[in-house]
Amino acid sequence: MARPNLPTYSICSLNDNATLSNDIIADHFSHYLEVHKDLHFPHRHSFYHLVYFTKGTGNHSIDFIRFPVEAGQIYFMNPGQIHTWDFKAEPEGFIINFLDHYVNALLADAKYLQKFSFFAGIANRQVVMIPKVARPKMHTLLQTIVDESNTSNEMKDDLIRVCLIQVFIETERYTTKAETKTNRYNSTLLRNFQQLIEEHYKEFRLTKDYAAMLYVTPNHLNALSKDLTGSSSGELIRNRVLLEAKRLLINAEINISGIANELNFEDNSYFSKFFKKYEGVTPEVFRNKYK
Repeated sequence: MARPNLPTYSICSLNDNATLSNDIIADHFSHYLEVHKDLHFPHRHSFYHLVYFTKGTGNHSIDFIRFPVEAGQIYFMNPGQIHTWDFKAEPEGFIINFLDHYVNALLADAKYLQKFSFFAGIANRQVVMIPKVARPKMHTLLQTIVDESNTSNEMKDDLIRVCLIQVFIETERYTTKAETKTNRYNSTLLRNFQQLIEEHYKEFRLTKDYAAMLYVTPNHLNALSKDLTGSSSGELIRNRVLLEAKRLLINAEINISGIANELNFEDNSYFSKFFKKYEGVTPEVFRNKYK
C-alpha cells in the first residue's frame, strides 16, 4: 500500500486572516493551534517559522532532534525542515510564519537572514533560551507584530518587518557565548562552508572539495570545524547527507533505490550500509517508525 506524502504547508494554505498578505502569519500560539487542529505531523513548511513559548510542557522536534518545551524558549525553522509537536499541556506564546522576501522588502541585502546563526538550518542552533530579564522586551515585540497584523494601519508591514528584525537581533545576542567570542573570520568561514554543504552535499562528499572552493587547506577546514562545532568537516558533510536521507525516507512514495539514486550513492546496497552504520538501523526500519 502506498504511504501518503509528507505534507508541506504554505502560508496560503494556513492563512485565515484577511488583513494579512500571503507573505506572513502572526498569531498567539493557543489561537493558532485552535484554528489549525488538522495539522498533520510530521510535516514541512515552505516558509520560515518561529515560535516563542510563554508557557507549556511537552516537546517538539526539528529534523528529528527533540527539544523540551520551556517558557522563554524561542525556536526558528527554515523552509523544508521536518517538524513535529507533542504538547503535554496547552502551550501559550507567539507564532510567526513568513517568507524571506517579506523581510527583504525592507532591506538592500537579499541574504540578510543568513547573518543569523539560527537560520543556518542546524537544529541544535535553532532553539534559544531568552533570559528572564529580556523576556518582557521579547513579549512586547511579538505582541506588536500580532497586533499590527490585525489592523489596516498605514505602513503596518514596515513596522512588522522592523519588529521582526529586532526579534532576530535580540535573539542572536543570546545564542551560545562561545560563538560570539569566535574570531569573525573563522565564524564567516564556517558559515560559508555550511552553506556550500547545503548546496553541494549530493555531489561532493570530501573535505578537500570544499576546501578548494573556500581557498583553504583541508587540514585547516577540518581543524576549524572541530574547534567551532565539535565535529570534523567530514562529519558535517556526512550528517547533511544523512539528514536528507531521513527526510526522504518519511516522505512517502519514493522507494529506497530511488533515495539512493537521489543522493548519488552507487547503489541501494551501499546506501543501506551507509545509513545503518551512522543511524544504527536500516532505512526500512527507520521508515516504518514514521508510518
